Amino acid sequence: MNWFLDALKNKYATFDGRARREEFWMFTLISIIISIVVGIVAKTIGLEFLSFVYSLAVLVPSLAVGARRLHDINRSGWWQLIVLVPIIGIIVLIVWCATDSDTGSNLYGENPKAISA
Repeated sequence: MNWFLDALKNKYATFDGRARREEFWMFTLISIIISIVVGIVAKTIGLEFLSFVYSLAVLVPSLAVGARRLHDINRSGWWQLIVLVPIIGIIVLIVWCATDSDTGSNLYGENPKAISA
């Protein structure tokens, strides 16, 4: 839960730097779980727009953590747009997000594994 809260509080629109796999995947997992819960609650109480509001609220942090994750493998955050390519785009992006960090420094900063270790 700390990864999710950190992305919302401290790194809401931070597109520079690097994010480890753990940070990206934990944020994504928690966001999906919350989205499902909000969707169920919204449907139950008849306020379907709550799902839209939640999705809108996490849009910028999701893009930011995705850009930082791509920076960690030495790719531009703009590569997130590859999801617009049907089927292949999402597969490529998932593989990139599952790829291990570049060792040492790269164009986007120090390796976050080395900093936290």
